[in-house]
Amino acid sequence: MAGADTSTPAGRPMILHLGVQKTGTTSLQRFLRLNASALADRLMIRTPEQGTPMRPLGRAAIRLSLAPGGDNEHALRAAFEDVLDTLPDGPQTALISHENLAGAMPGNGGETRLYPALPRIAQLLDKVAQQRGFAPIFAICTRNMTDWKPSVWAQAVRTDGYAGDWDRFQRDTADLPGWGDLFRRMGAKLGARRVHRLRLEDETDPARPATQLLRLAGLDPARIATLPPLEGRAMERLSSGSTEFLRRINGLALDPGIRDKVAELVARSQTLFAADWPPKGTS
Repeated sequence: MAGADTSTPAGRPMILHLGVQKTGTTSLQRFLRLNASALADRLMIRTPEQGTPMRPLGRAAIRLSLAPGGDNEHALRAAFEDVLDTLPDGPQTALISHENLAGAMPGNGGETRLYPALPRIAQLLDKVAQQRGFAPIFAICTRNMTDWKPSVWAQAVRTDGYAGDWDRFQRDTADLPGWGDLFRRMGAKLGARRVHRLRLEDETDPARPATQLLRLAGLDPARIATLPPLEGRAMERLSSGSTEFLRRINGLALDPGIRDKVAELVARSQTLFAADWPPKGTS
């Protein structure tokens, strides 16, 4: 069987940054927003800001990954159309960044695989973008699996209601393949030349965390170096005690809205929780 066409289609350039979660996406997007005006001559940047069509787009991708089907595919197409409607005409490259375009990460909604729906999600986005006259390429950030999996577990506990401990998560994801498997599947759908891997470990300037993505967009390294740096740190992983408290809360039959409010309170009040859990002398 012949593979996917590896050529980039004709049209206005577009970069779809598809996450994945826990690879520095929040800092990357903060840096892009900080410099959006300075880069407006070259890039039209869209990130998941509150009140924009980017938020529904991410939710639609998660729903499709957890429940593949016609209705969810239609919802994803419609949500992406809404995002494209916000892009003005012009020669600038469209740069669209959303970590949830990868779909549900392990630990979210019972998912234990390595983004099985991502190739299909990307294929749907590709079709819509080309129909609008864009020529998409795809960027996916990765992180060393040894560091990535504990961070994903902690995030699943914090935001997705995962109730298993670290040992359970390791068992649930014991068959998780390496990143090469994901890129082979992506290449089979879209053509390997259109799918770009950006390694978090290759980001050499923590204050400019989107350097690889901007170079993929054709920006000169000298210009990137002149962009105002990012100040402050993005959302950090909760302490072990806070994570364990939330994990136990996740095992209760709480209304999701109440559970989310508890998670926000825990994140703001981590000094209330022991650094290590369970405390010595308890079970």
